[in-house]
Amino acid sequence: MKHGFVKVAAVTPDIRVADVAYNTEKICEAIQETYDNRAKITVFPELCLTGYTCSDLFTQDILLKAAKDALLKIAAFTAGKDMLVFLGLPLEKGGKLYNVAAALNEGKILGFTTKTFLPNYGEFYEMRQFTPGPEQAEYITFEGEKVPFGPQLLFETPAMEGLVVSAEICEDVWSPVPPSIGAALEGATVIVNCSASDETIGKDTYRRELISGQSARLIAGYIYANAGEGESTTDLVFGGHNIIAENGTILAEAQRYHNAIVYSELDIRRILSERRKNTTFKASHGENLIRIPFYIENEKTQLTRTFPKRPFVPSDENARAKRCEEILTIQAMGLKKRLAHTNARTAVVGISGGLDSTLALLVTARAFDMLGRDKKDILAVTMPCFGTTDRTYRNACRMAEQVGATLKEVPIADAVNIHFRDIGQDPEDHSVTYENGQARERTQVLMDIANKTWGMVIGTGDMSELALGWATYNGDHMSMYGVNASVPKTLVRHLVKYAADTAEDRQLRDVLYDVLDTPVSPELLPPKDGDIAQKTEDLVGPYDLHDFFLYYMLRFGYEPSKIFRLAELTFRDEYDNVTILKWLETFCRRFFSQQFKRSCLPDGPKIGTVALSPRGDWRMPSDACVAVWLKDLGNISLME
Repeated sequence: MKHGFVKVAAVTPDIRVADVAYNTEKICEAIQETYDNRAKITVFPELCLTGYTCSDLFTQDILLKAAKDALLKIAAFTAGKDMLVFLGLPLEKGGKLYNVAAALNEGKILGFTTKTFLPNYGEFYEMRQFTPGPEQAEYITFEGEKVPFGPQLLFETPAMEGLVVSAEICEDVWSPVPPSIGAALEGATVIVNCSASDETIGKDTYRRELISGQSARLIAGYIYANAGEGESTTDLVFGGHNIIAENGTILAEAQRYHNAIVYSELDIRRILSERRKNTTFKASHGENLIRIPFYIENEKTQLTRTFPKRPFVPSDENARAKRCEEILTIQAMGLKKRLAHTNARTAVVGISGGLDSTLALLVTARAFDMLGRDKKDILAVTMPCFGTTDRTYRNACRMAEQVGATLKEVPIADAVNIHFRDIGQDPEDHSVTYENGQARERTQVLMDIANKTWGMVIGTGDMSELALGWATYNGDHMSMYGVNASVPKTLVRHLVKYAADTAEDRQLRDVLYDVLDTPVSPELLPPKDGDIAQKTEDLVGPYDLHDFFLYYMLRFGYEPSKIFRLAELTFRDEYDNVTILKWLETFCRRFFSQQFKRSCLPDGPKIGTVALSPRGDWRMPSDACVAVWLKDLGNISLME
């Protein structure tokens, strides 16, 4: 449970209709199996102790007594087991029969959650046997013990702050106002559902979307355990469609028509972080619902869920293509509005033959197409200097020609050398002054060309560079509109590749592919034997890692030790722990020390859930201290 992870399980046991003894045996076997696999929360289907399809047999005293006795036996079986179990059964109270989910922990029955909405349409006729639960929970006496009974019971544990569990039963989540809504607003971070949803054509898709959507709406984990093989097939077939979801993402899903257990780990801290940021999530945390303690041990959860290496980039090729098209459109739409609003006659883009400037040029061309403007008014400016290689220079020129822009070449070496003379900089001293002098000269050239042509300088820098401060202040850091400001480096590459893959012009396609094959470099140091001498990722670290760090720090507010744990799991085949820790420390230090550059960013369109605009998503003081984050990194043991 370290870092907020809790392992959970959704179980479809083998059952026989009305054979309570057999069902009890199978349920206990499943409890033992999930316990052995260190699941802290285990959920079984609706009425699985008897079978959901008992129909009028539910009116038989002998079946109800058998279910009651079996529940006591199963509760006793949980003694000494570090888990919370939810189990469906029929329960008689006051001459009425209720469809309930019993919560079991450490040999005790903690509560009975009642089903609120009883389906009585189509193949369902539950109101023939059952009564809807009360509107508010109450206490009943069960086997001499006072036990909570009703909807929206909250089960919470001192072992993990924020782990609050509530249950609902099948149809409840299909209703217009599920009970889980009220439970979530009162603090429930995990919703369990004991269900018996039969299979009909296309219902699995709707069920999947329903559970995913409910977990997103509630910003919660959702464990859905469904009835399966063993139920009566007189009229229906049950597929055992178990689902574990978290805030809109399905983490685990059972193969239908095969009774099984599915496991995953819910991230409670992530859920709480999302709720904190979402101001429309109006948590009440009042005393309206009954809160029941349960006890589990706090231990490190072994993670089985996976985390994408490139969280900004969809892994599915079709989804990635759709995402790229949408991003390019958002970028171009933002620039289109700014060009039209300012009556800019030209758009000035500094092109280097690298990925970022390539993307900016492609976006600018799109914006001109949207405006119906002649792309000759795009001024693509190449400014060769000390570090420019023939390859990047050639690609920059060819690209400008293929998109229909006007190419302008402004060599800056003489101007930079004069500047070095004026400030007393030795040209042989390849320090940061040597590098930044070139970057600032390039920006001056672009700004003055824009002034001369009544134009606007289009920024090329991306979000990963902004996060690391890998930009020259008032150099490539500055522009009049930054189209790439919300695009991380790992996504820039895919956007350029998408443009290449879909380009109708073969020559443009060829030059874009060559740009993709060129090492990332600011080209501010002289080449070695004609090749790029300065490779960004050798200096600042791999962008795959930095974008991973950026995503989990900003999107979910994870502490560095948790980010390290996820990176260790995700990149174990690419980087050793020492390397990951080294670059994570670099990321933290640079992210804090370079905020002053982000505090005065040009405008630019937001394209995703993570952005660094000081006017929007990320407002951070420029002199904030990184000490707490580095201290957390210092607690990491590489030997774990």
